[in-house]
Amino acid sequence: MPKTEDLIKGILAKDRRSIARAITVIENDPSQGQKIVAAIFPHTGKAHIIGLTGPGGAGKSTLAEKIIREYRKRGKTVGVVAVDPTSPFTGGAFLGDRIRMQELTTDSGVFIRSMASRNYPGGLAKATKDAVKVLDAAGNDVVLVETVGAGQSEVDIIRVAHTIVVIHAPGLGDEIQAIKAGLMEIADVFAVNKADRENASKTLSDIQAMLQLSNEERGWKPRILKTVALTGEGVEDLVNTLEEHRCFLGREEKCSRDLLRAKAETELVEALKERVVSSIVEDLRKKGRLDEVLQDILAKKVDPASAAVKLLEETTNHD
Repeated sequence: MPKTEDLIKGILAKDRRSIARAITVIENDPSQGQKIVAAIFPHTGKAHIIGLTGPGGAGKSTLAEKIIREYRKRGKTVGVVAVDPTSPFTGGAFLGDRIRMQELTTDSGVFIRSMASRNYPGGLAKATKDAVKVLDAAGNDVVLVETVGAGQSEVDIIRVAHTIVVIHAPGLGDEIQAIKAGLMEIADVFAVNKADRENASKTLSDIQAMLQLSNEERGWKPRILKTVALTGEGVEDLVNTLEEHRCFLGREEKCSRDLLRAKAETELVEALKERVVSSIVEDLRKKGRLDEVLQDILAKKVDPASAAVKLLEETTNHD
């Protein structure tokens, strides 16, 4: 594996092999991966990061391909992070998006990376946000992040993307059930895909009705568009709307500042939690307390939550 310094230089020089290797390091070696992210961080913040989310079967991957092609027609370079579900049995992932987008891999203006979710909740792999930073620092104009299709729980995308597209399609069951709650609140754009199907207009009307019921005051009013990913119908209008939202964020300084602050705060809190938990667990392991408490849990002398409270009290009092 190349040295960290060489990978960093390669990323900033837009070397595809260095970009690929750096993302692999981030996935498999958190310590070295953190050094890479720290070094490239000052070079991030220029890409427009777009999240594609929604229920499985809505056609996210096919629509993503058409969106990439439309951006390439406009002369934009595109990075893609496609997150696939991890098998709970083998620990592997199909990573099927590379097959669907195979023709695009020969385009030097497109970089596609599939990542296994590794059973991380929220529709994203844990390393996704750092992979996005790599593609941003590498100079891509647009970075697409496609989630696994986890449904309503898939709101973690708001921590990564500037613009969020919720993709839905008619015929997936209860339309209202599929689009309500978290996904409804985070969407900047709704794409009713497979709009050539029966009931597409009803799905669009259902989304409109849900938006009208929302009492949330937002500077940006979510747009609803129809698309047919297989033919590309509606994709040009969709990309125009994505660009409109990018311009909106640029104009609305307070909105943009609040968005960036919220993302930074979330990432900082997550990093603190990870470091603090790792530190506490390692200390308990060295002292033998972790094994003692585990034995008590197995013997049903204490439940895990109560044990955690006790251990934290011990750690706090010790400090």
